[in-house]
Amino acid sequence: MFHVPLALRREGPVIPITTLLLNGRECRLDYTQDDETFRYRFESEVETVADIRQVEPGVYSVLVNGRSYNVRVDGDDISACQRTFRVELIDPRRWNRDRNHRQAEGLQNVAAAMPGKVVRVLVSQGEQVEAGQGLVVVEAMKMQNEMKAVRAGRVVTLAAVAGATVNAGEILATIE
Repeated sequence: MFHVPLALRREGPVIPITTLLLNGRECRLDYTQDDETFRYRFESEVETVADIRQVEPGVYSVLVNGRSYNVRVDGDDISACQRTFRVELIDPRRWNRDRNHRQAEGLQNVAAAMPGKVVRVLVSQGEQVEAGQGLVVVEAMKMQNEMKAVRAGRVVTLAAVAGATVNAGEILATIE
């Protein structure tokens, strides 16, 4: 089966997408790219290989498991196999009112957006924090990213340690 998100190839350096909304459903996608060959895992642990070539602007030829697919990208809509999918990329570093308000209830886990190194821990366990307050600074790809609290609360766990290496998705702190 063809997995639509692969048609989202962009020019320039590639940052693996880890979360996206596919027709409103949150999905996980991990991939690596070597020229026009992608190795990816979509909602599973099974790695699949796909060759993707741009035929013309917005049109891609995708080869997966010996089968060829014609994929059209038009804004947030992707069409393949006579079906159209609505795809929204979720950048964990970017504020999104609806998504962040959904996450503001119950415990809030603050996770590393990508692999990197913890350069600063800005809070301590048990500390009260405000919405939008910086908690941890992670350096990834020579850029420093400040992980922030979505809502006010108390830091109940703090796994982040300055100088430690972290993986994408690793929980750095939890707020209640």
